[in-house]
Amino acid sequence: MINFSLNKKHELAQQLGLALLESEATVASVESCTGGGFAYAITEVAGSSQWFNQSWVTYSNAAKEKLVNVPAQILDENGAVSEPVVKRMAENGAKLANADYCVAISGVAGPSGGTEQKPVGLVWFAISGPGVIQTLTFSRRFSGDRKEVREQAIVVAFEKLISCLTN
Repeated sequence: MINFSLNKKHELAQQLGLALLESEATVASVESCTGGGFAYAITEVAGSSQWFNQSWVTYSNAAKEKLVNVPAQILDENGAVSEPVVKRMAENGAKLANADYCVAISGVAGPSGGTEQKPVGLVWFAISGPGVIQTLTFSRRFSGDRKEVREQAIVVAFEKLISCLTN
């Protein structure tokens, strides 16, 4: 039996590739809670090297600071799962990868680690790029277990980036 979410991610990655090729644009990603799942789905598409530059898995705060230059002060003041952090992840990732667009994802996948202010299932996203007047940031609260939260976050990241490119 074929996993539906794998098919959905593959289909979305193909759509993203077509939209990026049509726009003559490239994308990068900086991921935390999804652990590279967004980048993995992209690289499942043959020819994605034409439109995908690179990715970072910045799971720890130290990695966010060291690899994509998120200032320690922003991490300390807001926590990793926050709008200011994903905004910096996306903007700095685009610059470092020399990519037109960058997607950043950081969240609480669970089953532990949630708080009243940042419950399990909360995921913050950011998309930077030329088709985005200001870096787009938004959050979603997903239900389900750890795997389901991560899968839903990956799908939403694809859908939102495709929407930015096609609208």
